[in-house]
Amino acid sequence: MNLIVTGGLGFIGSNFIASISTRIDVDKIVIIDNEGIGSNRENIKNVNSMKYQLVKADLLDTNTISRYFEDVDAVINFAAETHVDRSIKNPEQFIQSNILGTFNLLEIERRLGKKLRHIQISTDETYGSTVGDSFTEGDPLNPSNPYSATKAAADLLCQVYHATYGLDTVVTRCTNNFGPNQFPEKLIPKIIIRAINNKTIPIYGTGKNVRDWIYVQDHCEAIQFVLKKGVPGEVYNISSGNEKTNLEIVTKILEILGKTPSLVRFVEDRPGHDIRYSLNSDKLRSKGWAPRHKFEDSLKETVEWYLSNEDWWRPIATPEILEETPWKKGD
Repeated sequence: MNLIVTGGLGFIGSNFIASISTRIDVDKIVIIDNEGIGSNRENIKNVNSMKYQLVKADLLDTNTISRYFEDVDAVINFAAETHVDRSIKNPEQFIQSNILGTFNLLEIERRLGKKLRHIQISTDETYGSTVGDSFTEGDPLNPSNPYSATKAAADLLCQVYHATYGLDTVVTRCTNNFGPNQFPEKLIPKIIIRAINNKTIPIYGTGKNVRDWIYVQDHCEAIQFVLKKGVPGEVYNISSGNEKTNLEIVTKILEILGKTPSLVRFVEDRPGHDIRYSLNSDKLRSKGWAPRHKFEDSLKETVEWYLSNEDWWRPIATPEILEETPWKKGD
């Protein structure tokens, strides 16, 4: 089996490549990555170099990327701008990468005229916030920030290309991931790094916003499962059932590190901050997938990874992550 993995130098993409590259039925992986924010070649340093080819290219560069589709069995599209705060400040790049980048992939696949599987890696944020039942795949999309809106648009494009052109597209929507190689601007690594350096930990609002956390390896195994058993045109939610408030996450990490809760600072909430994300993944579980990792054990392993890999995160950690910053109203 030959694969194209876009965004393969990022957090989830690189973990997926490390996992699937060990399979004997995988012959070659073409990694297409523009090496922007969140990409890091160090993320795949332990992957067998005989298994992959790295192509530095943007998904909008049709002439370059289309050369690699002829002998491919599947495309797994991780490539995306993903940080909500940055999408609020500058949404244009998110439209370019998340919507037009996905469109370009689908157009190449359509013009190729051969059946190959397209797995679109999406997010629980496309559903918006819920105070009641967990979202199922049939619930309407209700994004509340530019990032989630662009991901929702990409999902719909994939479904349209299946319905209109017969492409074998499958969309997966997953909850918040954590684990090794996650870019330092994200919540869990940012907390770990700031706590290691005895910096105050900013928490938006009251810290009561709820997210369901899944260990990245469980997500990667779910994608492999969908690659094999997913039904064309379908959407699959991926979740672990580990719903935690942001304050609970911060408290647990400080506890693991033996740091004092006095590091916590509550700051002014960001615009459009959803209260709770929650997914029902019964559809995928009924096919035979289930997460294998316990949250507490995986969080400890993740903290230990950042403690042991300062040479990985320090060169890419921004001043906002490493230094004290002036607090806005609410500190």
